[in-house]
Amino acid sequence: MYRLVFFTIIAFSFTACQFSTSKIEKEGELLQKELEKIDWSKVDTYPNFEGCDTIQDLQQKKDCFFDSVALELQQRLLQDTLEGKFSQIESVQVLVTVQADSKIDFTVYKAPDSLAIQIHAIDSLLQEKKKDFPAIYPATKRGIPVSTQFVIPVLLNKY
Repeated sequence: MYRLVFFTIIAFSFTACQFSTSKIEKEGELLQKELEKIDWSKVDTYPNFEGCDTIQDLQQKKDCFFDSVALELQQRLLQDTLEGKFSQIESVQVLVTVQADSKIDFTVYKAPDSLAIQIHAIDSLLQEKKKDFPAIYPATKRGIPVSTQFVIPVLLNKY
């Protein structure tokens, strides 16, 4: 009788160990498959600028964010003048990085040749203007804040 109980316990022990190992492997496989399904090049919600948070439509909210950031940057840069002779109003492409922790960074992404000698000055102005920039809420992917980057055109003051 004791032998039967002993062998039964041993048999259950071996099958229980195999069951839990295969369960862990299956969970890993499921996680990997789920991660492969996610489109990492898109976000569920775009970063949000104050004043755009009441908009419900995703495309309108995105447009509001881009317009608000470009306008805010442009207004801040218009407060300063860049020395130079511009035959027309110039614009630069600014790389806007919104971190998952709501920190923001601006970098000159692309500028016309006429501004080539002033890239360093423009970049310094951008760094100065980000210090007291209004709050921006990060983009989310599956409810988790994520870092994003966007290129936004900004007009410069020519005087």
